[in-house]
Amino acid sequence: MQRIEGDQLRGHLEGMVLSALSRGEAHGFEVLRRLEELGCGALRLKEGTLYPVLYRLEEAGMVRAGWEDESSGRRGPRRRIYQLTEKGQRELARRREAWAQFVTIVGGILGAPA
Repeated sequence: MQRIEGDQLRGHLEGMVLSALSRGEAHGFEVLRRLEELGCGALRLKEGTLYPVLYRLEEAGMVRAGWEDESSGRRGPRRRIYQLTEKGQRELARRREAWAQFVTIVGGILGAPA
């Protein structure tokens, strides 16, 4: 499968991150792992791409973030845990609907099977 990167991601990455977080709270590396897994290995993001998206989503109130509890028993530095908010859930639903409409329209134009 061909890798997905650059221009193909522009405009869709925020929705994809919201979708990854809809599966439960996660730290940044876990979000990256989920996106790779859900993308069947065709999607490989760098931290430098992901964290600005998480910060924008947090600023917009779609994601809530907090530091991992020190009593987690895990070694190493604490991680920032991200969680979808109600606003983020509504935005994800809106983006899913818009995406379905986009696929139907463009698929029809290109003659893709329905």
